[in-house]
This record gives sequence, structure tokens and C-alpha cells, in this order.
Amino acid sequence: MLEVDGLVVRYGGIEALHGVSLRVAAGEIVGLLGPNGAGKSSTLAGIMGLVKPAAGHVRFEGADIAGHSTESIVRGGLSLVPERRRLFGHLSVSDNLLLGGAARKDKAAAKRDRERVMDLFPVLRERLDQAAGLLSGGEAQQLAIARALMSGPRLLLLDEPSLGLAPLLVDKVFDLVRTLRDEGLTIFIVEQNAYQVLEFADRAYILRNGAVVDQGSGAELLEREDLCAQYMGSSAPACQT
Repeated sequence: MLEVDGLVVRYGGIEALHGVSLRVAAGEIVGLLGPNGAGKSSTLAGIMGLVKPAAGHVRFEGADIAGHSTESIVRGGLSLVPERRRLFGHLSVSDNLLLGGAARKDKAAAKRDRERVMDLFPVLRERLDQAAGLLSGGEAQQLAIARALMSGPRLLLLDEPSLGLAPLLVDKVFDLVRTLRDEGLTIFIVEQNAYQVLEFADRAYILRNGAVVDQGSGAELLEREDLCAQYMGSSAPACQT
């Protein structure tokens, strides 16, 4: 479904990604793991058109989308839940959801998806008229995911969805990721909580210093005793005891 080949991302004279290659097949949950500064968010930015790749290819369902506008990429079936959620805090929950589906031409389908996300996130139905900036951390993360689902994606990209959440809420978010996969959605998730993601990911890539340094099934990587020491960094949440 998603094929990234030799992706290079630069910010001025700084090269953040050095030829990253990865695959996400339809129906999978695939993780991209690594310490802070590894290039995880830059990978998502390159895929979603938030930055123009300096080199490489990004193919979604066979079409090369590298360098396309973010809007056209979203229309094509990808959607991103950004790090720290980036909601429109002064707007209501309802308006944030409307913005999530604004690029869709099929308004009837958007209306059906609105009802679907209300069923997935009952708390949002109770908060529709409330300003998004007044939501708790867990509620805000649910809204960020719901807003992304409003575009009707076939591939959902999640950037650090557990960031800033209490452990109980982290478990709830990861349970939701499993539910979405069970409903047929393909998911690419960027996380520092490596071991929690590896428990349910089909496969994962380990990114360090802008390059993929390892990959394997979730079960295989869970068995790697040197995962933290070699690849994640001792300060990563996955490595804390």
C-alpha cells in the first residue's frame, strides 16, 4: 500500500533523513520507532507533503506522491494525526470534525463517518459544542484521531499518539488503534513507547540518526535484548524502568 524508497529530507543545510526505505501493506499496523531526533516526524512530513523530499520516492497504492501537496495527499486517502494533536483550540469539537472532512467531495460519506467517530468516541458526542482547547489530554487525543478519520483515510498515520498521556490513557489509545485495524484501516504509527507498540504491531522499523537501522516483526523485535541499548537510547520511554 505504502512504499517509501530512499527518502531524503533536508532542512536548509541539515539532512534529517538519509535515504529511508520502508513498506506498509494493506491491513497492517507498522511501527516506526526510535529516540528523539531520529527523524521519525520528518519521515511522516515527507510522506504527507509537509516538506518536499530532497530525493526518493513515496508511493501510495502504486502512485508516486512525493512532492505533492498535503491536500491532494489527504484527498488520495492518507491522513495524519500530528504530534501534540494541534487542534483548533478556540473552535468547538464539532467544528474541528467539520474541518477534518472539509476536503471531501462526498458529503454523504462524510456525514456517515461523523456518526462513526461519534460511536467510536462517545465522549466527543457529549462535548460537541465545547471548545477543543478545554478538553482533557485524553479527550483531545481522541478528537485528533477522530478529526483525521473524518477525511475517510485508507491509511492513518499517527505521530506519537501517547505523548503527554497518563499510562491508563495510553493503553486506551493503543486499544483504539487495534480496533481501527480490526475494522480494516491500515495504520503507520510513530512512537517512543517501543515495547507497547511492538506488542500489537505486525512489523516495525527502528530509526536512528535519520536512517533505518533494523526492522522485523513485532514479536521478533520484542525478543531483542539489546533494543534499548543499541537503538532507542537510554532516555527513551521504552527504556525506562
